Amino acid sequence: MQRQGSIGGSAAIRIRVTGGVLLVAHLALVAWLMLRPLDVPWVTPANLRPLAGLRADLALGWPHAARRICEGLALLAPLGVLLPMTHGRLTGSPLASLLRTAAAGALISLGIALLQTGVPGRVVDVDSLLLNTAGVALAHVAIVPAARARLRHRGERRGPTAPLQEDPPQGRTPTIPRVGIAPWSDASSRTVP
Repeated sequence: MQRQGSIGGSAAIRIRVTGGVLLVAHLALVAWLMLRPLDVPWVTPANLRPLAGLRADLALGWPHAARRICEGLALLAPLGVLLPMTHGRLTGSPLASLLRTAAAGALISLGIALLQTGVPGRVVDVDSLLLNTAGVALAHVAIVPAARARLRHRGERRGPTAPLQEDPPQGRTPTIPRVGIAPWSDASSRTVP
């Protein structure tokens, strides 16, 4: 049974499967990039103060800070499109969709940060969590509402699907005449030798 407001037919299946495959591929790439051990002579301490790392990067100069900010925003940004794509819903609250997607992106980013604690050369950075979540939200806002509107418009242009017609009436339903029930008698309880 199709959910109300979701993409219908084989197009829905293609979009959801494509979104699912791309989502798994992207998460595998992110895991490979972020969970590989680094061979470094020293490691900076974990940054648990929000925006402290970005302030330090800005103190080093704009090119360095811009590179770090762009990397942080771009790492999980495709999730802003791929997560709603796997869901396949065309209608609904855009704000609720944004909040669900951003929350999922934040949880995935938090999972990566927690996994990095056991990887040599990697440290937890709360700024990367914030940038990753912002990247997911920005990608969602930039692409998903326009894509949903385009798909809805394309569906309306094709015309509404005709509701299934019931079979035309075939005539009167045949009835079986009532047969009375035989009266109960002692004769039926007697056994025959």
